[in-house]
Amino acid sequence: MDAIASVNDAPLPVRQVEPSRAFRWLALGWRDFMRSPLAGLVHGAFVAIGGWVVLWVSLRFGWVAPGAFSGFVIVGPILVTGLYEISRVLARGQHAGLSDAVVAWRRGTRPLVQLGILLAVLGTLWVAASALLFTLFARAPLKGPMEFLRYAAVEQGNLLFTLWAILGGLGVAIVFSLTAVSPPLLLGRKVGFRQALLTSARAVGENPVTMLLWALMILVATSLSLATAMLGFLVSVPVLGHASWHAYRDLVDAEGVPLRNP
Repeated sequence: MDAIASVNDAPLPVRQVEPSRAFRWLALGWRDFMRSPLAGLVHGAFVAIGGWVVLWVSLRFGWVAPGAFSGFVIVGPILVTGLYEISRVLARGQHAGLSDAVVAWRRGTRPLVQLGILLAVLGTLWVAASALLFTLFARAPLKGPMEFLRYAAVEQGNLLFTLWAILGGLGVAIVFSLTAVSPPLLLGRKVGFRQALLTSARAVGENPVTMLLWALMILVATSLSLATAMLGFLVSVPVLGHASWHAYRDLVDAEGVPLRNP
């Protein structure tokens, strides 16, 4: 059983940082990507392939299309676990590469596995709820992503799309709040699952402007990656993954918590 740093689930102390730090995180993420490009490209390629699979499923089963991509994005924070480890090793002044990412995946701690399961469940539930919503209430069957976009932008004559967007936005906001720093925290420190989630929510709550800017950066990068037929993920995934580790280091005061792997 994983050792827990605290006898309770109280969140760890967090720091308040200036919004400009979000740009610094991106710069550091790019630096780490350049220092270990192969590992970054491999992670980005896996996400791009996953995006193509989601697109293929959406084209074949139109009722899945509205929620498929947003559900896919929900599980993103856990897909880049190896990148957090590479940034952690690089910060110690050591060389890091794909082998370090593989080691991180192999030693996946129980709380980190729990987080992965939670995100997978949430993503699946959102896809199912979104598909059900449009299947029951859309005026005509939506046979693919383009028909969904046309319906949302042109033919939408009721509040269905607005309701879907509000519900999706709330869901993504909650997931972002719980996962902004919890995956790298769980990977690097001996904390429990609930404690990591509460710490992440606290970090977001005490840095609303900074984290809103960071969320918008992630949204823009993801949108551009989708617009480039998923190829943009080759760069955006490693840069954002490494940057998220630096965001965690800035936001969470975990110095008093034992390392999982010193």
